[in-house]
Amino acid sequence: MTHLWIGTYPAAGSGTPVGLGEGIWRVRLDDDGTLHDAVQVATTPSPSFVAAHPNGRVLYAVNEHTAGTVTAFAVADDGTLTQQAQTPSGGDDPCHVLLDADARTLLVANYSSGTLAAFPLAEDGALTGSSRVFAHTGSGPREDRQEGPHAHFVALDPAGEHVLVVDLGTDQIRRYRRTPDGLAEDGIAASFPPGTGPRHVAFGGGFAYVVGELDATLHVLSWKNAEGVALQTAPLPAGLPSHVTLDGDRLLVGARGADVIARFRVADDGMVAPIAEDDLPGSWPRHHLVVGGRTVVAEQIGGAVTVLAADGSVVDRLPLPAAACIARVV
Repeated sequence: MTHLWIGTYPAAGSGTPVGLGEGIWRVRLDDDGTLHDAVQVATTPSPSFVAAHPNGRVLYAVNEHTAGTVTAFAVADDGTLTQQAQTPSGGDDPCHVLLDADARTLLVANYSSGTLAAFPLAEDGALTGSSRVFAHTGSGPREDRQEGPHAHFVALDPAGEHVLVVDLGTDQIRRYRRTPDGLAEDGIAASFPPGTGPRHVAFGGGFAYVVGELDATLHVLSWKNAEGVALQTAPLPAGLPSHVTLDGDRLLVGARGADVIARFRVADDGMVAPIAEDDLPGSWPRHHLVVGGRTVVAEQIGGAVTVLAADGSVVDRLPLPAAACIARVV
């Protein structure tokens, strides 16, 4: 049995103002893949991504709206949440949050302003002070989506020495070196063809797998010394691809519009080959998480959480308004 946190967009629907019923839910995922006991445990504006502290006592959420915020919640023994602190996110429309490897820094990607914010944390996970904000410049050829930098995802380099920011607006992965005094700008880790719109990345086996949201392509890079070199591109289903996950030798990519989870086989040399496109009963798979070989999918517009078996068949589906992200309860 596993418990999951689910962050949501406004229950009134995508694109509506924040503060219309959205919040964080807690759901039980049983070992047979069925979902139970969905309870809304917090009301907070547009928590589109959440991250749990390894001590299990604090949960963080970005509040994705203009003049965005980050909220820290205390986690009670019964799973209820109480707001501890809320602070500006260091930019507009924060869309991703991640704990650094030592759990002493909270990292936030602010989409509209393109900034990375680093928040110091106390040993118990409490927010302790103002963030340090790293801005970026640049643009891409898509005037409607790439008029400036758009930080979409924060990742830790597998070697542990760098923090990486996937920038949809500039077709780059930005690199920041971890130092005893915090983060330091350290150039560009990877660049993509103009108009790629890199969104999310997964690492494994000395390779990086990057979803191009704007070109609907999976980009495979060899990855060494916090730097990527292009190896392969593979087409993704038509629409807007979203999250990517590496699960052993399986690579899973959500595709909004096509409303499928695309499965790829990963070879020892890092190259990918398509296996199947698994249809979802709902629409707009924004995020997913692999638990025990099953894929748990947040269907934003479909308004549900769906569980897929390893073969792509539907195990269970639980209605839940405007599901945006999924994280394990620690």
